[in-house]
Amino acid sequence: MKELNTLLDRIIQRVNIDLREINYNVEPFVRQLVTSDQMTKFYAFYGITPNHPLNLNFKHSNLSGSYFLGKSRIANSLLYKTDIRGDELKKKNEIFGYKNFKIPVNKDEGISIDDSFLIKTLVHNFSHDPETLETFFIRDTISTHYANIHGSPSDGCFLGPFSTVDLTTMRDCLIGTYSYVQAGEISHLDIKPGTLWIRQPDEFNFIYRYPLDQLNEYIYFTAGRLPQGILMDFTEDRKEAFQRVFERVDMETTLSVPSNASLDRYAVVKPKTRIGENVLVAQRAYLQNSSLGKGANAQENCYIINSTLQGNNVTAHGAKIIEADLGKNVFVGFNSFLRGRPNYRLTIGQDTIIMPHTIIDNRKPLSVPPNHLVWGMVKDEKDLARNSLPLNDFSKIDSHFSTGNMLFEGSGAAFVTAFKNRIQHILEANGAFFNGTENKGHAQQNQNISFNIIQPYPDGDKEGLYPTIHIRP
Repeated sequence: MKELNTLLDRIIQRVNIDLREINYNVEPFVRQLVTSDQMTKFYAFYGITPNHPLNLNFKHSNLSGSYFLGKSRIANSLLYKTDIRGDELKKKNEIFGYKNFKIPVNKDEGISIDDSFLIKTLVHNFSHDPETLETFFIRDTISTHYANIHGSPSDGCFLGPFSTVDLTTMRDCLIGTYSYVQAGEISHLDIKPGTLWIRQPDEFNFIYRYPLDQLNEYIYFTAGRLPQGILMDFTEDRKEAFQRVFERVDMETTLSVPSNASLDRYAVVKPKTRIGENVLVAQRAYLQNSSLGKGANAQENCYIINSTLQGNNVTAHGAKIIEADLGKNVFVGFNSFLRGRPNYRLTIGQDTIIMPHTIIDNRKPLSVPPNHLVWGMVKDEKDLARNSLPLNDFSKIDSHFSTGNMLFEGSGAAFVTAFKNRIQHILEANGAFFNGTENKGHAQQNQNISFNIIQPYPDGDKEGLYPTIHIRP
């Protein structure tokens, strides 16, 4: 285990050097997050399908409990129960569009992770940086529990728990707990906890900041302690269900799944759950007593409990839906937490957009009308009035708008159009519109994945490290 500890020291030092201008020391936050025995007790696994390139390279790294799909290279890194999902990486000879540029892709894109420590993190999508078309890089970066690095190359950064960086290249940045950033490119920034920031230069700029006294009840992270709060308690209370899934090589399910839908081998499905046609259920998703209508999806680290989704619903990475009824075409963004109660259910009307990192936690019946945009903290009707707008009204904003802790500048129409276009793309990519012959997506292509496990050195100085492995067709 000596080399494992030396590697952690190396990563902490490299990240601290990159964050020196921000004057931030990651060591007190990181050192005790994952104990050494946890880093050595779990196997890693990878998927093989005819639809995704097989090219994996692991060198001097720990991969405990992590999953790999598609082309990726890992060197001098620690990955603990992290998902590296490379099924949307760019392919050779594709054309990448950026503004007025049409750039050819010269080789299959790969995910490259160097000198980084990723804890229960999801890495997905492809590099949206036109300067790094063929490499989605993550260097000198530490991310903590349930963070998302989504299409976002990273160099010298620290991500707090339940944070998300989406379609953004970041260098030497600190991303606070439960913050969401989609800003194109950022450098040397300290993003405070509970910030929701969506920017498209020359088009729009959306900023919302959670009141910390309210956010801390849900997720709080301080030096020397594990993340704590309602979000952590919620996931910890259900982790035993996943232990059985990962401890057994062969698992059978009695759940009936349509031939054009996909239920991942490493998802947890509790009784009285129904999966409709063209539905995608990703690994580490948790479903219980719920119904997913045609074309709906539950992405990684999602929890859908005692709820009904009518169809073509997007439940993005890390989102949680409890005791709720969703109409058609509802989008629930990254790491959102929607919690109704058995006697006070939450209802969300069709075509509504629940923005990333939204918390709706109602103690009385609450209904979100159709065609609305919702953000921030919502606990009752007054909060909903302050933190939502009809999409048509938002589209009419042409310069400046503010309400509560939200500030918007630019074109509301451009903002709403960008969101709707992206939702459409997600549904297409996930196979929601498959008609039996055309429009295949992940729900159809991920049906037959062959999973293989790999294990580390069992003892000695290299305990916990995986031998150098190159896996190719």
